[in-house]
Amino acid sequence: MFDSHVHSFFSADCHTPPEPLCEAAIRRGLDGIAITDHFDYDYPGYNASSQIDFDAYIARLDNLSSRYGSKLQVLKGVEVGIQPHAVDQALRVVRSYPFDYVLASVHIIGGVDPYAGTYYIGKAKREAYGRYLEEVLFMVRHFPDFDAVGHLDYITRYAGYPDRSMRYADHSDLFDSIFRELIAAGRGLEVNTGSYRQSSAAGSQIAFDVNILRRYKELGGEIVCLGSDSHGADYIGYRFDEFVELLKESGFRYVAHFEGRKPVFEAI
Repeated sequence: MFDSHVHSFFSADCHTPPEPLCEAAIRRGLDGIAITDHFDYDYPGYNASSQIDFDAYIARLDNLSSRYGSKLQVLKGVEVGIQPHAVDQALRVVRSYPFDYVLASVHIIGGVDPYAGTYYIGKAKREAYGRYLEEVLFMVRHFPDFDAVGHLDYITRYAGYPDRSMRYADHSDLFDSIFRELIAAGRGLEVNTGSYRQSSAAGSQIAFDVNILRRYKELGGEIVCLGSDSHGADYIGYRFDEFVELLKESGFRYVAHFEGRKPVFEAI
């Protein structure tokens, strides 16, 4: 089992060196992790000094791979945050370094990160979530070089609605369009367990809608990666056992991780 979405202090929003993340993965019995630190071009409030020194990053991850050897496989990843005007900058990074895994995500909608909370003001849940999924659909149609789409439920994390859950039935057309694009291109879907931790919206309800996975499978989806979105050692492999059971219930018999930009499947 691999945790395919982990952040270290190379990301501007994290202060944890990669070594404690590796040690935590070993303690939890994982076979590997993908360090997927952020490249978010033109993120509000960030500047050039906020971005990763990718030469140092790749060197550090190569060192970790050698250091941990047979105890843990350490994969070189990146999470690229896509905005419509940032596609070319993301492509430049992705194509300049020997990543094992490129995770494409949406963090910004119309210049605003939902993390700030102001995004939801004046919006009903269906509108707020639909607008986010439209941005994801733009990304999968216009960003031509990634391996899996990250956290489709990112938008739920900071919402203040009494029930924050994202439901397939509320956005079936958008989900279907996203899934068809991924499947046709041979790309994967991330199941991100980090969306089901406590957040700034703690106290409101949230549940994972298994119908999202069932529909992806029904349309022909096969590539599913598990990621904790951990920014520290405490959440490595968070709730993976539970989500593996959901994958089985949805008809999946494998989970995947990427090595050298190719999917590797493990039976569950």
